[in-house]
Amino acid sequence: MSWSPAAPKTHGRFGYSAITRRPAWRWPNGARLAVYIGFNVEHFAFGEGLGANLAPAAPQPDVLNFAWREYGNRVGVWRCMELFDELQLPTGALINTALYEHCPEVVEALAARGDEIIAHGHTNAERQGTLPEADERALIEHCRDRITQAQGCAPAGWLSPWISESATTPDLLKEAGFRYTLNWCHDDQPMQMATRAGPLWAVPYPQELNDIPMIVGRQMDAKDFAQMIIDQFDEMLAQAQRQSLVMGIALHPYLVGQPYRLRHLRRALQHVAQHRGGDVWVTTPGAIVDAMEAFV
Repeated sequence: MSWSPAAPKTHGRFGYSAITRRPAWRWPNGARLAVYIGFNVEHFAFGEGLGANLAPAAPQPDVLNFAWREYGNRVGVWRCMELFDELQLPTGALINTALYEHCPEVVEALAARGDEIIAHGHTNAERQGTLPEADERALIEHCRDRITQAQGCAPAGWLSPWISESATTPDLLKEAGFRYTLNWCHDDQPMQMATRAGPLWAVPYPQELNDIPMIVGRQMDAKDFAQMIIDQFDEMLAQAQRQSLVMGIALHPYLVGQPYRLRHLRRALQHVAQHRGGDVWVTTPGAIVDAMEAFV
């Protein structure tokens, strides 16, 4: 018997497209680079479930690591919002709906700033990708309905806790009325994904320019992460002179809300803010989708 190649399994959501071979277009007011902050505000179960760790995980209840994460909701989120206010930066606020019961004043403050409220599951102590389809649908619909009840309008976007997806997650999101997902980090431009209910936008969300994989995973120092933001911005702004791009910055208040890290984040965001206007559009993921829908 001779071997013959089989086609690798594919997701079927989109085909290959070289970024250098796409039509040219510009963001609103002729901007070249769209920049947004994905501000992940999360709640974790006590004594069980998932969560990033400062120290090696201990037997539950793991007070050290739980309390470190909870610092983000009690202190870090407020210090970060003070910085965003100072620099007049909007955010895409990625919220667990468990926050509405745990610390509703945090979500109220984000909404009062005019931040886009984006669904980020119910709690980051859980993954959704292993749920049966009916349960995953119920989770997505619960998050949509809870945000709608609190904010007066349905969320347009979704980011799964831990970027966890089942084979049908994009279909369920589209069927629930979501316009875009942040789960896929495969491009520097938004694109449409096929679902069984029609196209769903995929907005680029960073997995490198993201404080969890860099600071927790690679143990990067805060000053180096801040320099990484500056370097990414400068290089993408140069690349964007040839074609319009999206740059996301993913932040978690229990990480960058620590005072010594916030000091370095301040330097990085000041660099971005001082370039606002002209070729730089500081915005939110939902506004990016609005702009893209004007092109298609």
